[in-house]
Amino acid sequence: MVSALVVAVLGLGVGGCATGLGGETYSRGEVRRAMTVQYGTVEAVRPVKLEGTKTPVGPLAGAAVGGIAGSSVGQGRGAAIATVIGAVAGGLAGAAVEEGATRSQGVEVTVRLDNDKLMAIVQDDKGEGFRPGETVRVLRDGGTMRVAR
Repeated sequence: MVSALVVAVLGLGVGGCATGLGGETYSRGEVRRAMTVQYGTVEAVRPVKLEGTKTPVGPLAGAAVGGIAGSSVGQGRGAAIATVIGAVAGGLAGAAVEEGATRSQGVEVTVRLDNDKLMAIVQDDKGEGFRPGETVRVLRDGGTMRVAR
């Protein structure tokens, strides 16, 4: 029962960490900020993989589940050793599960700006389907950039 509850909390925590990084998704920090807009033509598009998040949620939840599972093995000193081993193994497994669950498909869009400079921007692939030869906008806000129609 406790293990199932911890796994459910882990799933919600990992799902809550996933954010949209596509051209149409803005973070709260980007709201009401001026952005520089440049126009250009898509030169190339290629699929890329975006690594998943690595927060303390996955390892901590995994360690809790592993520790609880390990504590039910044996008695006395054996149970204590199994608890530690279960917590370490659970923490490693939880980190791997979180990273894998939040990994996503991305796209690298190479754009030739109107000033003839080339830029490559990586963002989530939200099915926008950019095509070579298409005119797009490149929006820039300090350190973040995105390609949009």
